Amino acid sequence: MSDNLPAAARTADEQRRIVRERYADIATESIESGCCESDGCSSSGLGTRTRELGYDDDDLSTVVHGANLGLGCGNPTAIAGLADGETVLDLGSGAGFDCFLAAQAVGPSGRVVGVDMTPAMVEKARENAVRDDTDHVEFRLGEIEHLPVSDGTVDVIISNCVINLSPDKQQVFEEAFRVLRPGGRLAISDVVQTVPFPDEVRDDPEALTACVSGAATIDELERMLDVVGFDSISITPKDDSQSVIQTWDETRDLNEFLISLVIEARKP
Repeated sequence: MSDNLPAAARTADEQRRIVRERYADIATESIESGCCESDGCSSSGLGTRTRELGYDDDDLSTVVHGANLGLGCGNPTAIAGLADGETVLDLGSGAGFDCFLAAQAVGPSGRVVGVDMTPAMVEKARENAVRDDTDHVEFRLGEIEHLPVSDGTVDVIISNCVINLSPDKQQVFEEAFRVLRPGGRLAISDVVQTVPFPDEVRDDPEALTACVSGAATIDELERMLDVVGFDSISITPKDDSQSVIQTWDETRDLNEFLISLVIEARKP
């Protein structure tokens, strides 16, 4: 199968394959880059980039080395208001960075589940959990459109710049609604499209895996959340996202097309 098909001609499975292969490379080669390829995401710049996303020095120092791959466009754990004893689900958990932070917030009486569709990422996250000696975190292989999680068992869903990668975002939110308990909530960092992408961006497979061309609009996200049944929907742009987004592509100014934001909603 060719990665050079126009975006409109790609099937959902082809889109998932492109994304899975890209993030398998990140996991297996220990590439410390996120949604970018610049020096700002190199090993030497990882701490700076992570702080730009909204994490602090404690976040960097208390999580096992190797869990932070520089992935993401925000810090969902900072907006989730996590409490002792809660069950947290991370959509697209990668090497586990946000899961380990969530585990600290909910304490040993809580539980954190990370779901990722890339086997190499799940393997890396499980190795990190052993090294971190964290026994109330687990990582499961699965697609965020088909969560390997039982109905009504989760208090909080977090996710960091992953839903934009999904070929069926409506299904992602339907699954999120299914697994949340009544009163459960979403606390998601992601990106949205602010103006239509030109063809060369929309059809570029690297733009897809770089968290760019798969982004929906704010109106589309609000409609999807409302149709599923969420209430207290809040989609808030992050005014300080430009410095991060501009590192994602050295040939284009992506701030013309994208902005990062916080998505919050609650299951009645």
